[in-house]
Formats: sequence, C-alpha cells, structure tokens
Amino acid sequence: MRRKLLLLDLALLGLVIAAGWQLRRQWLQARHREQMVLGRTVKPLPPPPVSPLPAIEPVRAAAYAEVAEKMLFSRDRNPTVVVEQPPEKPLPPLPALYGLIDLGDGLTAIMSEKPGGPGRGVRAGEKIGPFLLAALDRQRAVLEWEGRTVVKKLEELIPRAAQPDNAAATSHAASAAPPQPVVQRPAVSGPGPSIGGDVRACQPGDTDAPGTVREGYRKVVTQSPFGPICRWEPVK
Repeated sequence: MRRKLLLLDLALLGLVIAAGWQLRRQWLQARHREQMVLGRTVKPLPPPPVSPLPAIEPVRAAAYAEVAEKMLFSRDRNPTVVVEQPPEKPLPPLPALYGLIDLGDGLTAIMSEKPGGPGRGVRAGEKIGPFLLAALDRQRAVLEWEGRTVVKKLEELIPRAAQPDNAAATSHAASAAPPQPVVQRPAVSGPGPSIGGDVRACQPGDTDAPGTVREGYRKVVTQSPFGPICRWEPVK
C-alpha cells in the first residue's frame, strides 16, 4: 500500500515538474518574441508633402456693395435715386410760310402765326408768334422755342390744301343741299401791310394785274420754287 502511494507521489511530482518545465518554455518563447518585437527598429515613413495655404486677399469695400445696397434697415434697399423728369411740353403749331422775298439785303419770309392768319415779313432773328426765326435760307428754316431748335424744310411750312376726300365730300354735300344764293365779294386791290422797308405785301384775293400802279406802289410778281411771289414796290 505504501509502495503504491510512493509511486503515486512520484508520478504526481513528475507531472508537476513537466508542467513547470512546459510553462517555463512557453514563457521564454513569449519573452523572446516580445524582445524581438520591441527591439525591432521601425523605419519612419517620409512625411506627406505640405501644400502652402492660399493667400488671404485683403478686404475690399467694393466687395460689400451688395450688402449696402440691400441693407435691411433701408426702406427701399436701393441707394440709387431715380429723378423723374417732367413731361416735355408739347410744341405749339408751327407758323405758316407763304413765300420768300429777296431785295438784295437778305431773305424775307412771308409768314403768319398760323395757317389762314395775316401774313407779314419776317427776317432771321425776328419772332413770329412764340417762335424765333433763328436762320433762313432757300431750302430750310430754323425755328427756336423755349430752348428747343426745330429745323424744317420750307415746303413743310407751306399750308396744305384740303384733302381730295374732304373736297369730294364737300362737293357731294353741296350738290345734295339746296342751292344757296351766290354772294359776290368785292374785288381786292391795292398794296397790303408793310413787309419790311418800303415794300408792302399783296392782299389775299388781289385782282390787280402785275405792273399795276396804285397809291405810289407798283405790283410786282416773281416766280420762285414755291410759286409766284407777289409784292408792291414803291415807284421810283
């Protein structure tokens, strides 16, 4: 019995020694691996390239113009002040032109303030109604009114006759209406108002023939691009 116990003790001792030796061997291996890992020199990797930061632009006041224009505390949020111009005053009716006279001292225009009005002689620098005749030649007239300049061809200032349609309508109405008694108007003769110097204009409806002498004046009729020009000149 004691012998069996002794053998059993010896067997247990052998197991303990074998287990201790195995543990020591594993510990040594683990220690060796630890030294190998910790003692290994690691080559450091090169640092990545560093790109320079973008340059900071200086602060400009113009970059904040939109902020100032759309300021929340401004009523209209717009600094632009719109000045409304008053409507332009309409141009009054242009004077009417009946002809030109040139007596050697410059052109004189026979004009009236409005078509059908009394005509008179007007030279450059004189006023006719609200207009100033600033310049005059045989092709055009320059008129000024309240700082505005109006350039017109002479034919544009000559009064136009009634339109054919209006004349036809008038004749049709006249034919449809009962005949009216014809009133004979007295013949007009003699010199009219002065148009500059000693020259006088012909009266509307003048029936005197060219060369007629009345009241110390002789009737003279000359042709121009705008038709015949009539005037009374003093008899010398």
